[in-house]
Amino acid sequence: MCRFVHILFVHSREAKREYRGLLAETMVDIHCHILPGIDDGPEDIQVSLAMAENAIADGITHVVATPHASTEYAFDFRRVRALHGELQARLGGRLTLATGCDFHLNPENLEALSRDPAPFCINQRCYLLVEFNEFSIPPSMDQTLHELQLRHIRPIVTHPERNVILRTSPKRVANWVRLGCYVQITANSLTGAFGPLAQKQALRWIAQGAVHFIASDAHNVRSRPLKLRPAFELLRSQFGETTARGLCSDNPRAALDGRPLPFVPDLKEDPPPRRKRFFFF
Repeated sequence: MCRFVHILFVHSREAKREYRGLLAETMVDIHCHILPGIDDGPEDIQVSLAMAENAIADGITHVVATPHASTEYAFDFRRVRALHGELQARLGGRLTLATGCDFHLNPENLEALSRDPAPFCINQRCYLLVEFNEFSIPPSMDQTLHELQLRHIRPIVTHPERNVILRTSPKRVANWVRLGCYVQITANSLTGAFGPLAQKQALRWIAQGAVHFIASDAHNVRSRPLKLRPAFELLRSQFGETTARGLCSDNPRAALDGRPLPFVPDLKEDPPPRRKRFFFF
């Protein structure tokens, strides 16, 4: 009897491990600084390869290389594609790479985007990672995001939980979602690596239905690793398997292919602020 129970336990444990492996096999990372020597990501291709090995071990099958396109780091699509080709050749078929960028909404970038948006978009389709600075986000950005959508570009607001302005103005992010934008949270924010404030707001936005993607935003192998599994497991435990798969697998793959997102949760209204109680003696 004990041997039979032990066999059942072992088989159950192995089946659970295999089941989790199947879930992880479909994970796609749409925001990653994996290309060497092009921005503040890896300095050389050896670090890029180490990052790729982390991704493979984590169960990620597709990674979008998204170097910065900013005033500090000029975006050179030819160089991006050359580095992509070199890294993909070294990896073979063990990990599939695509390209996009971490797009800063400055005038020079917007002008280049108006001429040819494809190089900047995820896998040269229609989804665009959009990053805001932490100094100011003028009201005109609402119109800018709307104009991108009129040109059939689908903006994805990146890591608002790490942006002090957006974290302290959550209604602005919710309003962008209502206007048709999407939101990406950093995987390490969910596990607390960017501090309790970022973690708390990220979880709030997910509960509100304002988040559509989880991505690594990886830069190296130590402080900013290329991993999604810990965030996936946290999502599954707190919000259920549908949400975990939607944010880490189904939506990222749809963005890679340029398809409509299959998982778009209903956006809930912000809960009203708690009224303070005053006691008079």
